[in-house]
Amino acid sequence: MTTATSTATSAGPVRFDTKIAVLLRDDLETWQRLNVTAFLVSGLGTALPEVIGEPYEDADGVRCLSMFRQPVLVFEGTKETLAAAHARVLSRSLPRAVFTSDLFATGNDRDNRAAVRAVRTADLDLVGLAVYGPRNAVDKVLKGARMHP
Repeated sequence: MTTATSTATSAGPVRFDTKIAVLLRDDLETWQRLNVTAFLVSGLGTALPEVIGEPYEDADGVRCLSMFRQPVLVFEGTKETLAAAHARVLSRSLPRAVFTSDLFATGNDRDNRAAVRAVRTADLDLVGLAVYGPRNAVDKVLKGARMHP
């Protein structure tokens, strides 16, 4: 896996060789989109320490938690787009997190994991997918998706 590095010229923007992306199903309510995004990216941060930057500190020395080193791009697509992206992320063995529609009915981590475990990969009713990897590979996974408005 490519290490999350960035390149920049003194006058140009920082450009990462990796990408963090979230793909949401386009029929979700606003609160669901926010909830799903938060859950999905938490999986990447815990499993991939290289995506996390240094802690923040304000001018008074008050420290805050570390966050991702790079932007998280959020996309949307149809149920079919999400299923195709999931198949592509699996075929490329990229790190991923999934959120299924069943998780809206559970209330804790144990039940969430049990709900996903109960469904075969091809039958997961995905409403969200987070992926991390080389920029070009993530772009191929997201083929057919559009930037979230």
